[in-house]
Amino acid sequence: MYEIGVVALFPEIVEPVVSEGVVGRAVASGLLGVRFRSPREFATDRHRTVDDRPYGGGPGMVMQYPPVRDAVAAVEAAMPAGCRRIVMSAQGRLFDQSLAQSLATAPGLVIVAGRYEGLDERVVTGLKAEEISIGDYVISGGELGAAVLIDAVARLLPGVLGHEDSPDQDSFSDGLLDCPHFTRPESVDGLAIPAVLKSGDHEAIRRWRLKQALGRTWQRRPELLARKVLSPEEQALLEEFKSEVTDG
Repeated sequence: MYEIGVVALFPEIVEPVVSEGVVGRAVASGLLGVRFRSPREFATDRHRTVDDRPYGGGPGMVMQYPPVRDAVAAVEAAMPAGCRRIVMSAQGRLFDQSLAQSLATAPGLVIVAGRYEGLDERVVTGLKAEEISIGDYVISGGELGAAVLIDAVARLLPGVLGHEDSPDQDSFSDGLLDCPHFTRPESVDGLAIPAVLKSGDHEAIRRWRLKQALGRTWQRRPELLARKVLSPEEQALLEEFKSEVTDG
């Protein structure tokens, strides 16, 4: 079983993600275990205080290191050795599919979600944690980021999606966006599915899907193509797509 521990002031924000859908089925089937601890459990005053004013002045409050440290230690006590410690942080490495794949190979994860103005920097340095950001924008706390990370990692675990090839066909898994997908009815509102998808020619379908993935990436996320070394087949299919767009 892959283990994830979440240290958060508002675990109820994350809990629906681990009780429904793909992640919920993974938990129910015993492929994934998720446990929560709140820093408030380890506060030492009667008000269960976990934040204080920042040294040097400034707006907002900062989450204190000791209660977060102790919450991490408590959640790790029930987890396998070698789990990676993650702090959701706007200053962190941008989360992407390759990082999700790397995290999925660990024995498990301990994810710290901050609140208020942020976490005492010693949460990162003292715990030797990795900082991860889900995007270049500001949200009210790290719980939503933790939920995104959990979902992305969980679907990569063996057996979670049911079909062993499913994660390999997701967008970004091979550095490209996904190809278009269609289902019944064959035609609706004057929109018909591409004829090749009804042909039964598996090689033609494979090439069409690869060409569409390459073309979509070129149109929508060209920076991804700039980082990818294309095979001769991929280069030829991309040029074919460009020609079709120009001719059209």
